[in-house]
Amino acid sequence: MGRIYNFAAGPSTLPLTVLEEVSEKLVDYEKSGMSLIEMSHRSKIYDAVHSETVDRARQLLEIPDDFHILFLQGGATLQFGMIPLAFLSEGASADYIITGSWSKKAFDDAEMVGKVNVPWNGKSESYTRIPEERELQFSDTAAYVHLCSNETIGGIQWQTFPDTGGIPLIIDSSSDIMSRPIPWDRVSMVYAGTQKNLAPSGMAFIVMSSALVEAARRDLPAYLRYDLHAESRSLYNTPPTFTVWVTSLTLRWIAANGGMPGMEKLRDEKAGMLYDILDTSGDFYRSPVDASCRSKMNVVWRLPDEDLEKRFIDEAEREGLSGLKGHRSVGGCRASIYNAMPVEGVKALTDFMKVFMEKNG
Repeated sequence: MGRIYNFAAGPSTLPLTVLEEVSEKLVDYEKSGMSLIEMSHRSKIYDAVHSETVDRARQLLEIPDDFHILFLQGGATLQFGMIPLAFLSEGASADYIITGSWSKKAFDDAEMVGKVNVPWNGKSESYTRIPEERELQFSDTAAYVHLCSNETIGGIQWQTFPDTGGIPLIIDSSSDIMSRPIPWDRVSMVYAGTQKNLAPSGMAFIVMSSALVEAARRDLPAYLRYDLHAESRSLYNTPPTFTVWVTSLTLRWIAANGGMPGMEKLRDEKAGMLYDILDTSGDFYRSPVDASCRSKMNVVWRLPDEDLEKRFIDEAEREGLSGLKGHRSVGGCRASIYNAMPVEGVKALTDFMKVFMEKNG
């Protein structure tokens, strides 16, 4: 069987050329006589890979020199707890904007550590939109403001980030990292699980200002200290070397395909194809999301009834279109169209959607 189109929310599809290079070099990396994942993380060979990954990420995202780039284990979920542990010392508080399941999970962990305020919560509206800036009022004493840039389950995305008035803004960008530029003049920290747009699961890609690193607590167990990771270039302990390597290859692929402008163009083309069919299908395909904040990474929709949705998902699977079932908490359908999903995959999906509508509409 040939490769199918994988629309799953994560772990998700990776560039085919990256997978092929990993396959070619996995057993004997660059004629070293062993795999990269077998060799010491202190070796010159691995250090070259590690350094290239840092340098290429800095170049692609235009990360300022006074920001650190970290590769930490535990994915984004560990950061849900690590961030409040670092900044919610006694008497401190933080503001969490809750726009869906992932920002709510981050809030839940932070609330176990210290005082957390909620400037806005979209639960009453079933998490179908992002707040307007005029709706947000941040706490004067907040150590940081936290938000999730793209909610994979609800299919909503911040199109621009709010002005926090000088309070450090921390963003969970797990599902849209490397799909658009980041305004570093407004942002103090970005973190992302790698399993959607960069590499296999298990690692958090983190960009963090030097000022925030300096402000982080040091009276914590070693692995929870940002300063130790920053000082050691993420080599305080053995890093997830395989994931770092695949990240480096994916970043090469992004650079070869136009960098951030190329990814933005590709993203908009693919999302446009899907939203066009949703908006022109009458009542057959329905987007539950406010048009102003539709995600360009995770497109969600409903059909007239759940039986039809199940048939849609089953028939799509037989056509080699996998992972289209919506999250179990909301149902419906979802297509995750991260950077590595080719335009051809989205065209195959939209062609199938047209045929299915003709047969069942």
